[in-house]
Amino acid sequence: MSAWLNLAKFPDALIIHPGSAIDGAIRQFSRDHRAALASIKAATVWMLNGIEGVLNWVPWWALILLVIWAGRAVSRRWSVGILYGAMLFAIGSFGLWGLMIQTLSIVILSVALALLFGFPLGVMVASSRRLEVAARPVMDFMQTIPSFVYLIPAAMLFSVGKTPAVIATLIYAIVPMVRMTSHGIRHVDREVVEAGAAFGSTRMQLLFMVQVPQALPTIMTGVNQTIMMAMGMVVTCALIGANGLGMEILVATNRTEMARALMPGIAVVFVAIILDRLTQGLIKKGERR
Repeated sequence: MSAWLNLAKFPDALIIHPGSAIDGAIRQFSRDHRAALASIKAATVWMLNGIEGVLNWVPWWALILLVIWAGRAVSRRWSVGILYGAMLFAIGSFGLWGLMIQTLSIVILSVALALLFGFPLGVMVASSRRLEVAARPVMDFMQTIPSFVYLIPAAMLFSVGKTPAVIATLIYAIVPMVRMTSHGIRHVDREVVEAGAAFGSTRMQLLFMVQVPQALPTIMTGVNQTIMMAMGMVVTCALIGANGLGMEILVATNRTEMARALMPGIAVVFVAIILDRLTQGLIKKGERR
């Protein structure tokens, strides 16, 4: 019986331990590029402080009115806009307005960077069949790997705080933007593209005046997915010191305080619903046009 158990057990001699090599490589990279990483951190903090400052400058009632108007604009119903405004008002009544602003600033910056880098990457992937074949398994890997894994190298390179939260959220949320941009451009009607080329359009004119407008609903779907993934990741980033609603949930979890965790959890849901419905409304509006 013992002999059979030894045969069934995976042999220790075949087990590899790459952890120390990976950790050492990351630490060495951090030491070799300390100045560049410090510049990235300073720029990220500056942008975060700017976004948070603008959000704090806007009166709470003005932000609620803006959300009500946006909900009415995308749905054509005042009841929807008032519902979104009521959700924001509830967050404030929970005493979580300041934490929501901190979370929202990280989401806004992460999504903006994901769009800035993800759109051109999606265009590049769509323009090359070989690049698409090479990028597909990479994107599948990035979307499948647990989100917690992104936190460790970000924290090793940038210490703890909001900067590694932005970097980790960016890397985690950029995939749907790349994938949907590539998918939308690649599946534009070939006859439309050929007609544009027949009229003498350059490659850039075809891209921005023919392909991107035709693929815009698909690209907007990628924007929506990017926002939703960023919302999910930014709460997880509380584990590496990102302040906001996620930190409140983490503290409540450590103290096993159900009520304290429930309120910020509901606030996260409300913010996610508002962002999701507004972007979905823009997608439907674009499809109607």
